Amino acid sequence: MAEVVLARVGKVYPDGTRAVGDLNLNIADGEFLVLVGPSGCGKTTALRMVAGLEEISEGTVSVGGKVVNRVPSRDRDVAMVFQSYALYPHLSVRQNIGFGLTLRKLPKAEIRKRVDEAAQTLGLEEYLDRRPRNLSGGQRQRVAMGRAIVREPQAFLMDEPLSNLDAKLRVQMRAEIARIQRDLGVTTIYVTHDQTEAMTLGHRVAVMKKGELQQVAPPQELYDRPANLFVAGFIGSPAMNLLRGELSGAEDDLRLNVGGQELRVGAGVLEQRPALREYIGRSVAVGVRPEDMEDASLAEATDGSRFTSTAELVESMGSDVMVHFTIEAGAVVTEDTKELARDAGSDVLGELETPHTVVVARFSPRTEVKVGDAVEVSVDTTRLHFFDLDTSAAIWDLPSEPAEEPAAETPAETPAETPEAAPEDETAAPTGDETGDEAGDEAKEEDK
Repeated sequence: MAEVVLARVGKVYPDGTRAVGDLNLNIADGEFLVLVGPSGCGKTTALRMVAGLEEISEGTVSVGGKVVNRVPSRDRDVAMVFQSYALYPHLSVRQNIGFGLTLRKLPKAEIRKRVDEAAQTLGLEEYLDRRPRNLSGGQRQRVAMGRAIVREPQAFLMDEPLSNLDAKLRVQMRAEIARIQRDLGVTTIYVTHDQTEAMTLGHRVAVMKKGELQQVAPPQELYDRPANLFVAGFIGSPAMNLLRGELSGAEDDLRLNVGGQELRVGAGVLEQRPALREYIGRSVAVGVRPEDMEDASLAEATDGSRFTSTAELVESMGSDVMVHFTIEAGAVVTEDTKELARDAGSDVLGELETPHTVVVARFSPRTEVKVGDAVEVSVDTTRLHFFDLDTSAAIWDLPSEPAEEPAAETPAETPAETPEAAPEDETAAPTGDETGDEAGDEAKEEDK
């Protein structure tokens, strides 16, 4: 186990493309940190720089107090679990799990002991003599994790390990990964594009956009106090509704006009967000989470805490009902919301530059609202979020601070080492279609 520190880390490719810029993270010994963001945000590149699979253009990466920029990946004492299982189809489960230890020429008794312990942890005892082709997707992923566990590394690096599994298996494996990390206490950096995985697994979650860190915080803090519009719109499912509104009135009677409908903002909101006083008389971006709205016929709703509209789509989920309706308020158009729209696959201009906004509310399953019905929506105005339209920053009490301060002191750099020539078998990679993966290169890198 070890602390992992990224200090002002950047990655620039030869053609000038910047994948990661000025990334500062301090992952504590035993911590489970999740890197999350849309495709192309730089999260996997950052992970591969820690693993030694990508050259670091700027800054330093240290593992266990030693700078490893020039240390070969095999000597960094980290274990990587890839998106594809990267198993050797001609080897048994036992041989796959112990393959890296065999290459290191550990005693057979020690290899067997570690493999048996890992198999017990992962529930693979009865599958040790099977080949990968005879395993399910979840079992194959557990074998890949077992190969990482037996190495007893200082840190686990996981690159979207669950994305190839179906929804039910993902939920099961998510719980398994959380349990294993808790039991082993190994520092873990986990990359995913799925914010549900990020929120349920991580001790802290780091949100990235276009190679830059937007915010790093415990999951509940990300949800309750997003630093900007991008984090607000990315964290939460369904996503936070974002609308343009205008604040008016006095501090003791503050009102918010959203598309001609007026909400009364309670004094408690100003206490939580003192800087909001500076925005009276100005337009702001307003965020309302679906779960902070309810069918007014089922909730105590007073004047100044309701939206009225017509239900355009009603989706019954069993435990709750998603109701879609339109508010005649302009959408919030910033670089952050454009990036969110692109990630959702929307036509950015067509979806955002309209005089109205579709809002999604999460109603109780007891609601009787049907498509086409007039609907009154109770809004919890104490849970409203406010953002500056120019900077996209959340409006609280002080300007947003950097998401993560760089380490005060950078450990001395470890000299470059020239690895010995690898045994011929070490560079062998799984071939053929028995595992259903094109995983040769990844298995080769992981076993290093």
